Amino acid sequence: MAGERNSNTPAVQGAEQGLDQFKYEIANELGVQLGGDRTSRENGSVGGQMTKRMIKFAEQSLKNGGRI
Repeated sequence: MAGERNSNTPAVQGAEQGLDQFKYEIANELGVQLGGDRTSRENGSVGGQMTKRMIKFAEQSLKNGGRI
C-alpha cells in the first residue's frame, strides 16, 4: 500500500547497500524505472531477475566446491 515501508531485511547484516545497488543495476538493464507509480509487473520483474542471478551465483559456487 502507498506509504508503507519495506520490512524485509537481508540475511547478511550490512548487505543492504549492495543489494540496493544490484536492484538498480538490474532495473537499468531491463529498462525499468522503479517506484510506487509503476506496475507490480515492472517492479516484480526486477526482483525476479535478482533472484535468478543470486541462485545462479550460489549454484556456481557450490559446483566449484565453495561455500555460499
